[in-house]
Amino acid sequence: MSDFAEPLARLIQEFKRLPGIGQKSAQRLAFHMLRSPREDAERLSQAVLDVKDKLELCVTCNNISDSETCNFCRDPHRDHSTICVVEEPHNILPVETTRQFEGLYHVLHGSISPLRGIGPEQLRIHSLLERLQGGEVREIILATNPTVEGEATAVYLSRLLKPLGVKVTRIAMGIPVGSDLDFADEVTMSKSLENRREM
Repeated sequence: MSDFAEPLARLIQEFKRLPGIGQKSAQRLAFHMLRSPREDAERLSQAVLDVKDKLELCVTCNNISDSETCNFCRDPHRDHSTICVVEEPHNILPVETTRQFEGLYHVLHGSISPLRGIGPEQLRIHSLLERLQGGEVREIILATNPTVEGEATAVYLSRLLKPLGVKVTRIAMGIPVGSDLDFADEVTMSKSLENRREM
């Protein structure tokens, strides 16, 4: 038997399914929603539905977008000769906060991980190769996470891309090995971009 009325208990359970939310945080969020005006709950539920219904992947770089192409790919002021390859869409933010990178992005949507059954075929590598066919791209920056999987992905991509005549660099290891780009501060991310090395 639950300590809470069924609708409240169900809301707590749903909040607990979110990453980083335990029992106490879920209860605080649920009680906050209970005390909030109905309009707040409607705005929240509509925002959640909009994320599911109105977002898609950019046809060029695989970033999350609310139209066919994302803001970066549409921006005529970005440097189209440089592409920064990241594992996930949320990895773009740490690079952007440095305000130093002016190129484009390519999102792989994962990393090579044989233990989890993820090989190169499951990543969005084919569309990266298609982007190189125009001859405009001169440098690929591999900004995969400094984990075993991220490093394996970077090595694989380097071996795949270098024969195509494009310069392949890897962000410097200013980011701790085993960490995630989400936890990198602006200075660390900036130094990692500045000190990238050719692979």
